[in-house]
Amino acid sequence: MDTQQIKQRFGIIGSSPMLDRAINIAAQVAVTDLSVLITGESGVGKEVMPQIIHQLSARKHNKYIAVNCGAIPEGTIDSELFGHEKGAFTGAHEARKGYFEVVDGGTIFLDEVGELPLPTQARLLRVLETGEFIKVGSSKVQKTDVRIVAATNVKLPEAVKKGRFREDLYYRLNTVPIDLPPIRERKEDIHLLFRKFASDFAGKYRMPSIQLTPDAVELLINYRWPGNIRQLKNVTEQISVIENNREISGNILANYLPLDSNTSQLPALYKGDTSDMSERDILYKVLFDLKDDVNELKKLVFGIISSGNTKQTLTSDSEENTSMINSIKRLYAKNDDLDTEKPLSPEVYKPQIINSEDDFSDHEEVEEESLSLADKEKEMIVKALRKHNNKRRKASEELGISERTLYRKIKEYDINE
Repeated sequence: MDTQQIKQRFGIIGSSPMLDRAINIAAQVAVTDLSVLITGESGVGKEVMPQIIHQLSARKHNKYIAVNCGAIPEGTIDSELFGHEKGAFTGAHEARKGYFEVVDGGTIFLDEVGELPLPTQARLLRVLETGEFIKVGSSKVQKTDVRIVAATNVKLPEAVKKGRFREDLYYRLNTVPIDLPPIRERKEDIHLLFRKFASDFAGKYRMPSIQLTPDAVELLINYRWPGNIRQLKNVTEQISVIENNREISGNILANYLPLDSNTSQLPALYKGDTSDMSERDILYKVLFDLKDDVNELKKLVFGIISSGNTKQTLTSDSEENTSMINSIKRLYAKNDDLDTEKPLSPEVYKPQIINSEDDFSDHEEVEEESLSLADKEKEMIVKALRKHNNKRRKASEELGISERTLYRKIKEYDINE
């Protein structure tokens, strides 16, 4: 069966060379019993590949089952996959067969395999290596003959480095890798998919199919589609149902696409590895980095003042100096109520360093603040209590924590209210 026939049989739309290669690999590996790992972003259609592999294999007359590993609670996933004996755990009123026993002789598709807990990964590895498994609550070893096809949108090599996925299991699953590209890398297929979905929804809702104007087609093709085919299908359905006009312009289409599609919409507080840091630790890290930047600015200003060109530099009325002048005022002003519109006087706004010949690094070392997170937390709690006259409720709201947590912190740090 050639690639075009496979596309027609399984309803695959597209002519991208990368898509064709993935289909060809699936067809070639189908006649074997090798394990296959399908990778790709969420929404690219990974669930079609195991169906191709099963239907083109010698197992096609036996059972096929797809299991979403990420949707099964960690406490029950072993029972779901391998079965359990009566009384194995609370609620196990009778023995139950697991998927590996039920699908014996067929194919099992493990979707989101990267979400499996480590103990379950060890059980799965044994099935891959020996074809053996043990039910939960049993000591009897059972055999199964199952073809395993797995899929994930998680980068498993990174998960292996972080200890979240077994390295030996990764290599056993990854015997034959199939990578499905995101549709932003299959631009030639995007409009084809849109027209297919538009036609399907026109028949479903018994209405004329929507059509795109040239500017809408250009927008459709150049949009990033972070949700891939799933997102494209949802957008097509929304437009088909909501819009009365069957000709869709670029302006209308833009209303259904999230803004800033070419950039990540997630905030980036800190560029380093924050996987093992709490939210508070990340915040303190950002503040400490900001403090270093302020210290660098202080050194720069001190150098300007020491050079003797302070008056010429800081009293200039040029627009390019306005921002710097206001920043220096906030850093060095002795009086918090100074008028920022007035020219900056070196005598009034001189930094709190009496002798310009003193070693600047020594002065900074004296004023260096504690980097202890506990000290910073205690300091903020004290400030919040003082600000609100020791009213815990208002202080806790200011700090963004519960009143009970605030009370515990007061006792922990022995703060006198």
